[in-house]
Amino acid sequence: MDAKSLLQLTKKPNIKIFSGSSHQDLSQKIADRLGLELGKVVTKKLSNQETCVEIGESVQGEDVYIVQSGCGEINDNLMELLIMINACKIASAGRVTAVIPCFPYARQDKRGESRAPISAKLVADMLSTAGADHIITMDLHASQIQGFFDIPVDNLCAEPAVLKWIKEQISDWRSCTIVSPDAGAVKRATSIADRLNVDFALIHKVRKKAGEVDGMVLVGDVKYRVAILVDDMADTCGTICHAADKLLSAGATRVYAILTHGIFTGPAVTRMNSAGFEAVVVTNTVPQEDKMKHCSKIQVIDISMILAEAIRRIHSGKSVSYLFSHVPL
Repeated sequence: MDAKSLLQLTKKPNIKIFSGSSHQDLSQKIADRLGLELGKVVTKKLSNQETCVEIGESVQGEDVYIVQSGCGEINDNLMELLIMINACKIASAGRVTAVIPCFPYARQDKRGESRAPISAKLVADMLSTAGADHIITMDLHASQIQGFFDIPVDNLCAEPAVLKWIKEQISDWRSCTIVSPDAGAVKRATSIADRLNVDFALIHKVRKKAGEVDGMVLVGDVKYRVAILVDDMADTCGTICHAADKLLSAGATRVYAILTHGIFTGPAVTRMNSAGFEAVVVTNTVPQEDKMKHCSKIQVIDISMILAEAIRRIHSGKSVSYLFSHVPL
């Protein structure tokens, strides 16, 4: 075997980052943090609305990362991701990692009633079947979704970036109260309260049916305090807007909402504008540019450095556990 052939066998694979259609701005920020160019890919719809993907460069033997968030036209974007994974896999990519900042169908993680599907498990199976070798995501709605996969899943956490924002942007954060808007967010909220060494409160909500809140009971004291609502996502914002009104009526001086995934569909923007929030803070796992034009209360925490550092560490074979307690510089 000549020296050139031996070098090709021992050469470490390069990182190749491709962006889907859902969030190209985040993909570009990740690539910039790593000092790389985004890979060449063309995605288009055929006349019959089928998704067509063309990978525009060689990926043979390379370490491929495809960034596609579960937002916007979710079904089209999911199908596009599956096709991109498969296209890279059959083009002999060494490893294909799906970077999914906001995991689609994450709220359908269990059977709430008979004959209901567990769609998050179906999405996991589809990603594996398409050829994904690894999944990187952030703040899954339910951590047990990791168990739906037979491949490695890194469920990154926005908490370090959230703590940094609170300490930098809220001057009197030491006397604030972290509030969980419902029972499902208690673990997330108590973790932040413990890290800040501040008080915790809980809002218990009674639902008439899915998406409609009948009543709320505040457990804890927020009088003369800054209240910070913490949750993993908000969709139509009915819960957090009702919670904000409840906190203000209970004597809170200011109310903030901090969310990992700001999905903001339907009446969400109107409700946020009408509610008494000082600010609604979200990460950029979902694009927010259009929403920010219609709601001045929305502020964005950039998490591209967390995803970029995770990619760098996974490519180098290092642990990503550092990212659960630190924000990369």
